[in-house]
Parts: sequence; structure tokens; C-alpha cells
Amino acid sequence: MSRPRPHYLVDGYNLIHAWEELRGLELYVARDQLIHALIEYGGYEKFDITLVFDAAFTEEDEKIEPFGDHFRVIYTAAGISADKVIERITYELTRRRLEVHVVSSDAVIESVILGAGAYRHPSREFYRAIKRAKQQLRKDYLSNVTLPVVRNEVGDRIEQSVFAKLDALRRGK
Repeated sequence: MSRPRPHYLVDGYNLIHAWEELRGLELYVARDQLIHALIEYGGYEKFDITLVFDAAFTEEDEKIEPFGDHFRVIYTAAGISADKVIERITYELTRRRLEVHVVSSDAVIESVILGAGAYRHPSREFYRAIKRAKQQLRKDYLSNVTLPVVRNEVGDRIEQSVFAKLDALRRGK
């Protein structure tokens, strides 16, 4: 039986404020870029990730947007903080004996999640981990690109008799 993937709960706005490239952007742009980066990072590291954003300027109920099997975004209900949602999910997951990691630099949530048996990662350190993984990806997949020495054409892979018939058809004979 395979071991379950570690589950990361990420305080979205907390991480945006620690992420140098995202800090000065419009909020919706920063959120989209963070979502893209975390999907890529979670896929590379084989983590399940839940990204939680506080309800900002809304009166809506909690909204959950899944992005595949291993990533989801939660927008909290009006008046509910991301910390409360992260705390609730931490307890749910640790009760199921899953490995839970919480990404937040909020000191208040630290004691709560540590008491539940989860691990804590400060936002700035998590940002650096994502950057290192991105550099490793580039190194692994882009540094040693070798192009074929010869062209790979369809004509090289079919029998000579078939090629002659196709050539005759092309010439109208």
C-alpha cells in the first residue's frame, strides 16, 4: 500500500505578502500566479495542497475550487478568517492520521496547529523552497536538451514500396 501524500495547508494572503514578486501586483493577479506556482510545486514534490484565502470584500458563503485531485482553493465565508479554516482542516486531517503541514507566518496559528500534530512552515521559508524547486526543475529538464542530429521524417519510417505508391499519387500518375 502506498503512503499518502503530505497535505499542505497554505494561508494564501500570508504567502503573497512574503513573496517578493507577488507583493506589488493587483490582488487577483497575485492570487492567480500563486495558484499556478503552487500547482506546479505540488505536482513536482507530490504534495496535496489546500490554498486558503480570507473572504475579502464579499458577503458570500465559503467557496471551494478544486484544480485536479491534489490541489484546491478555498475562499472563506464572510467573517471567517483563513486561520479558522486552516485550523479546522488541520484537525480533520490529523485525526485521519495524515501528515499535515501548515504554511503561515501567523504566530497565533502556530501553537494551535503544533498542538494538533501538524508541522509549521513560515511563509518566507516556503517561498524559498518553491524557488529552489523551480530552479531544480529548470536544471533537470532544460539544461541538457539535445536535439536530434538528423531530421525525423515520415518517409524514413515507411516501406519503400508504400513510399513509391504515395509519391506516384502525389504526382498524379
